Amino acid sequence: MKKKAFKERFVDYILITAGSLIFAVGISLFLDPNDLAPGGVSGIAIIISHFWQPVNVGVIIVLLNIPIMIVGVIKFGFRFLFSSIYAVAVSSAAMEILSRTVGAVTDDRLLAAVAGGALQAIGIGMVFRAGATTGGTDIIVRLLRLKFRYLKTGTLFLVIDGVIIVVSGIVFKDLNVALYAALSLTVYMAVFNAVLYGGDGARLVYIISSSKEKIAERIMNELDAGATVLEGKGAYTGQKKEVLMVVLRMRSLPEARDIVREEDKKAFMIVTRATSVFGEGFKSHDEEDL
Repeated sequence: MKKKAFKERFVDYILITAGSLIFAVGISLFLDPNDLAPGGVSGIAIIISHFWQPVNVGVIIVLLNIPIMIVGVIKFGFRFLFSSIYAVAVSSAAMEILSRTVGAVTDDRLLAAVAGGALQAIGIGMVFRAGATTGGTDIIVRLLRLKFRYLKTGTLFLVIDGVIIVVSGIVFKDLNVALYAALSLTVYMAVFNAVLYGGDGARLVYIISSSKEKIAERIMNELDAGATVLEGKGAYTGQKKEVLMVVLRMRSLPEARDIVREEDKKAFMIVTRATSVFGEGFKSHDEEDL
């Protein structure tokens, strides 16, 4: 990755601070008071605190993070370590303060599972986008991503957190606790992927039409999107055909369909999901792969 300018780093730390605080609110005010452990080091800390009552969850999270941070700095360097230590410090301190001064804001486990999972996801997603982590399984997931680059960050979290949820059900001896934790994890995964990948949502569109020139012109002018003409050949007829390829933001897809329908109702239009798009108008090639 290219070295970031001071202004960019400053913005990153604002994002890390806000994300860490939101993450702490989800844990301290919703999940921890209701014995919900939807995964991660925070989930492990909630389970441990069940047996180690005098010690707050925030303190346990710090203790668990020490060996993981050591491995993290070996693999990712001191800059990564500093930003992650900052995120852990802010979130742990906020948890300590919130748990002592505010406590549970609801005793309804359904509401706690949904709100806590969503807040956790928003917080961690913001921290991740700034190039840091809140420690714990976040670092473990980044380490796994070095080896398994084809797996999404969210998928790795799902596997690890699923194991922790099963353990929480056994420890608290309550199936309802495990089910609510699983619900919280489901909410977490949906929101986390939206925060982490939402801005990258795009569709790859192939259009085969006798009016491709007009369609391409309108797409470029009206949608401000680029278009590429690919050479093709019909497998059955053997005739040469030109295929129009366009990458669009999700919000532009309905307008693109209208253009194709207006210009050629017999056009063949294929729409697929583009999970990552790098280049002008989308993600920078220097942006970290999450």
